[in-house]
Amino acid sequence: MTIRLGVVVVAAGKGSRMGTKESKQYLLIDHKPILVHTLELFERFAPVSSVALVTGADDVPRCGQFVREYGLGKVKHIIQGGKERQDSVYQGLQALKGTVDWVMVHDGVRPFTAVEHLAACLHQAMKTEAAVLAVPVKDTIKVVDGSGVIQSTPDRSSLWAIQTPQAFRFSVLLEAHERARQEGFTGTDDAMLVERMGIRVSVVEADYYNIKITTPEDLPWAEWIIRNVRGEKK
Repeated sequence: MTIRLGVVVVAAGKGSRMGTKESKQYLLIDHKPILVHTLELFERFAPVSSVALVTGADDVPRCGQFVREYGLGKVKHIIQGGKERQDSVYQGLQALKGTVDWVMVHDGVRPFTAVEHLAACLHQAMKTEAAVLAVPVKDTIKVVDGSGVIQSTPDRSSLWAIQTPQAFRFSVLLEAHERARQEGFTGTDDAMLVERMGIRVSVVEADYYNIKITTPEDLPWAEWIIRNVRGEKK
């Protein structure tokens, strides 16, 4: 059976928390932009037929150069993102519409997803319509009010830190986005939009190396990961 799988890679943010003039997705790790490492994940993942890269308007030309320079043949669309991440994902879905049956949504600054976890997430989504990668929370989590006082302590055994990619039947995610737009709802991730339609989203356990590179502290950790954990898979 042929799987028509598309990927929306979201890389339109400026990344103010990184504290650099350059957007975080274009910072170099192992002499290559973080975003390129991310795109190469899906270049290697056989089920993917097309990638829609959503980026800032000013960055479309250089992303096109990356595609040519690094031979990223699965990147079929490079498009301008919207005001919010949710808007950018929707633009990516519009670009893939009619060409895929399944879709993954992935952060442009999350370059270390293991291929076996990509496969596990896709296979689970094909069973249940929707699946996300995640890891169990290691720390004790507290619910704190506006004045800094602890209100409650959730049971850690039920808490998971959600990652990307998140995988869905394409028609399900598109409908979830369209409903959210009509109702003026903004979620914190794509799974949340699907959840509010009453669809159960499965969790697939990944690993703690699948980091989202967001702050300066993440950069030396990312360099270590690529040299000691993921480097052999390049």
